[in-house]
Amino acid sequence: MWRGFGAVVLALFVGSGFSVAQEVIGDAMPNSLTGVPGNATRGRAIVADRTRGLCLLCHSAPIPEERFQGDLAPPLAGAGARWSEGQLRLRVADAHRLNPDTIMPSYLRRDGFNRVAPAWRGRSVLEPQDIEDIVAYLVTLRGEP
Repeated sequence: MWRGFGAVVLALFVGSGFSVAQEVIGDAMPNSLTGVPGNATRGRAIVADRTRGLCLLCHSAPIPEERFQGDLAPPLAGAGARWSEGQLRLRVADAHRLNPDTIMPSYLRRDGFNRVAPAWRGRSVLEPQDIEDIVAYLVTLRGEP
């Protein structure tokens, strides 16, 4: 039975030999996608990489060496103070669960898209450990934007 944000939903992410039943509680995925702690240094590199995470196209981040950062989405500075680890995980893995109209990509979804290039069909943009690394970085961002 649906009880709003308090409902517990199980999502199944499958592909590349990876499968996990992931619990969504309210607006968060409280449990790790991999069981392996994220690495904040690797997460920062993914956020800054304009060919991989593409985060800086829409967000600004406290990464001063990266020029021309986005302003379409909330700044990442202070993300760790605004959202919990689980809330950040859900927002990166599949923000469409929270807002179907968001322009934020669902980095872990593998299906339900339209007009996907053949090379990308059935694949996610990022791997689960990449998401854990990004979350590890974002939780360190406690300062104001």
